[in-house]
Amino acid sequence: MKKKKGINSLWLVVLAPMGAILVSLSLKNPHLVEKLYSNGIYRYIGIFLSNVTGIVPFSLGEFIVIFTFLFILIYAIKILIKIITRHISLQNFYRHFKNVIIAISVVYFAFIILWGLNYYRLPLSKIIGLDTKPASINELKSLCINLIEETNSLRKELDLNSQNLNKDTYSQTLKRAYKGYDKVGQLYPVLDGKYGTPKAVLFSKGMSYTGITGIYFPFTAEANVNVHIPYVSIPSTATHEMAHQRGFAREDEANYIAYLACKLHPDVDFQYSGYLLALIHSMNALYSSDIEAYYELNNRYSPELKKDLIAMNEYWKRFEGPIEKASNKVNNTYLKSNNQKDGIKSYGRMVDLLIAEYREEHKK
Repeated sequence: MKKKKGINSLWLVVLAPMGAILVSLSLKNPHLVEKLYSNGIYRYIGIFLSNVTGIVPFSLGEFIVIFTFLFILIYAIKILIKIITRHISLQNFYRHFKNVIIAISVVYFAFIILWGLNYYRLPLSKIIGLDTKPASINELKSLCINLIEETNSLRKELDLNSQNLNKDTYSQTLKRAYKGYDKVGQLYPVLDGKYGTPKAVLFSKGMSYTGITGIYFPFTAEANVNVHIPYVSIPSTATHEMAHQRGFAREDEANYIAYLACKLHPDVDFQYSGYLLALIHSMNALYSSDIEAYYELNNRYSPELKKDLIAMNEYWKRFEGPIEKASNKVNNTYLKSNNQKDGIKSYGRMVDLLIAEYREEHKK
């Protein structure tokens, strides 16, 4: 009977190559992925999973990650002890090795089916009809000027020291995030849909040591937010992870969608957070292209905006270290393995979408 059980479970190893074949086919057929998977299979999976796990007020994904890590650690220590004490036979070692390979195969295939194929869908620019042709320095500079004016204006309306805002808990902020998507969904139906509310990560401070502000967990379809970060970043982080919920896996596109959802949100804290996100990315791009123009425009920041940016920089400096560097390397490898060849640098390509939008809005 044991032998038969082993044979029955061994077939699960083929799930890994099956997943790899699906990825290979998807790379060559983004239109089919868009039609059949992203707007078909995944949409049903994502909405169903998100609403089911949304019943639970805390992040199931966070606890799954923690318990999985502890299980793997304990499992590895037990095997290591058996090897050192020579209390493991070749047959038992093979059984443990087989179990590990099966587990990896099942998890990888589940990731591909539950969400991973979204990396191979059509670019957002084609879906919503934005022309992301190469931009001139003048176009980039004009975009930055526009974003500075909008961000300064919104910052004047936002009193981060007001009593009302301090009483607005993170939970309440996350519960308001859907309002932006109600608006953006009317503009672009592909972003519409009723999904679960973003969830605060219990160990948010520990998450900051990895340099991560939020994470989408595809096995539960949960948008998880690090609520230890400065408040001005929380609304845009929540809407970013909600973009992943809607099947937009690429980080640069999720950033742009987050900006859109915040821009169209009825509440000023979300609007400011979205514009701040766009401004930071655009000014970083300008710094790389024309450092003199960067410092020239930097002088246009309002005192309140400068104060927020300084606070954000000081916050992240507290968490710099080997954990953050290692996390960046892991994240970079993950992005490259999922069709984002620029890795972490792909975040900068959000500016192409911002410029394309700016062109459309300022056509003569």
